[in-house]
Amino acid sequence: MGFIDEINRRRTFAIISHPDAGKTTLTEKLLLFGGAIHVAGAVKSNKIKKTATSDFMEIEKQRGISVATSVMGFEYDGYKVNILDTPGHQDFAEDTFRTLTAVDSVIIVVDSAKGVEAQTRKLMEVCRMRNTPVIVFINKLDRPSKDPFDLLDEVEEELKIKVRPLSWPIGNGPQFKGVYNLFDESLYLFEPSKQVLEDGISIKDLNDPALAEQIGDESADMIREELELVNGVYPEFESQTYMDAQVAPVFFGSALNNFGVKELLECFLKIAPSPQPSQAEERVVDAKEEKMTGFVFKIHANMDPNHRNRLAFLKICSGKFQRNTNYLHVRHGKNMKFSSPTAFMAEKKSIIDEAYPGDIVGIPDTGNFKIGDTLTSGEKLNYKGLPSFSPELFRYIENADPMKSKQLAKGIDQLMDEGVAQLFTSQFNGRKVIGTVGALQFEVIEYRLLHEYGAKCRYEPINLYKACWLESNDKEQLEDFKKRKLQYMAKDKFGRDVFMADSAYMLQMAESNFKNIKFHFTSEF
Repeated sequence: MGFIDEINRRRTFAIISHPDAGKTTLTEKLLLFGGAIHVAGAVKSNKIKKTATSDFMEIEKQRGISVATSVMGFEYDGYKVNILDTPGHQDFAEDTFRTLTAVDSVIIVVDSAKGVEAQTRKLMEVCRMRNTPVIVFINKLDRPSKDPFDLLDEVEEELKIKVRPLSWPIGNGPQFKGVYNLFDESLYLFEPSKQVLEDGISIKDLNDPALAEQIGDESADMIREELELVNGVYPEFESQTYMDAQVAPVFFGSALNNFGVKELLECFLKIAPSPQPSQAEERVVDAKEEKMTGFVFKIHANMDPNHRNRLAFLKICSGKFQRNTNYLHVRHGKNMKFSSPTAFMAEKKSIIDEAYPGDIVGIPDTGNFKIGDTLTSGEKLNYKGLPSFSPELFRYIENADPMKSKQLAKGIDQLMDEGVAQLFTSQFNGRKVIGTVGALQFEVIEYRLLHEYGAKCRYEPINLYKACWLESNDKEQLEDFKKRKLQYMAKDKFGRDVFMADSAYMLQMAESNFKNIKFHFTSEF
């Protein structure tokens, strides 16, 4: 198969949603179709001892939530599918934001009883910023749900995008009978206890008596009316408007019961974009260019706790990545070659010889990479759009076991490289401060330090409002500011000056009194 064919058959997408909408369950079912797993795991169930494939960290299995993005690749029907399952919990939103820079399209999962929730809105804003095409999957129809028309109105209003249903539910909750697939004009009947994959019954004409035979006269009349309304209200589906991120196709189903998932997957593979051009600071890079370029969007320490290893996740943007070939690490300005690049199946890995645009490759890392680094075949390029956000919660971190200070230092160092949280060192008293976007991250850090590094830490409260990075051409004013605010000054992991304001008022006063200093709330400036 030629280079261009390899690119055209790839689909790299993220699944995003509010916590508990069924995102990880949907991922499991997609993997089941791809033959990548043989039994779908339960996200949270005491009866089933198999946990979800994408939740492989110990803390994820215990809590039943995803705390890190995981990558899974499989083949289906001639396509190479790369799924990134992201954490829904807002405390890990930063990981999700960065993941969205590495995908070409997105599937948003919405709970049919709860509708669009806060975290989904936030994530949709990131998709809008990047013009990423989205498909909406309305999940859990086997439970009592909102009216489908109300759900569609809510999606349009809350996510600020036009919708077009490509499947339509027949009833919901205990009365849920199945879905009619408008994309391939077939009827799929729902049987709650069945976890097997059924083929649809092809019904091209809704007036066909076969429809009433399958679902009864009342349901048949209802779906005819509703579909007439759907076709009258919503424009015909055009793949170009979907690719331009103006219209979101909508599917209905129940991921837990494996229902509606196959239709979603098959339609998605036909209409979703193959790898798209990527924006670097210097120019736009086309996926079909011959020379290899890629960027690191995530670093994960201890994917294998027995080996204390670190992996950098490299998204290939153009050209063909090959094992044991020299590539330029742009930030270091030196060539590196990789003898064991890996492909992913959550924590399971296999060594690969080559990868194409759209693929995500794991590179064993001994501390050479940080998030946002670029690898190329020689050209000096820098991909943009991988910011660290200004933390909102802060605590001092202290060593709780003096015998393990080395382990603690190493653990903090590696976890901060992952972008789990940010580390600041106070210039006033030299104490270390951890800043996070959400409270749950403190627990994750403490848990991982203990279980992965054998180091105990304890936190002490510190009253801070915001951390911001400083930039100024006026050296004198900057020095004056740093002297006056010494007790609020810190350095981040890369040695940059950070101002730790303890209140909104203090930050406001600093901004108005020092006009020649810019205060930045993301690290990318």
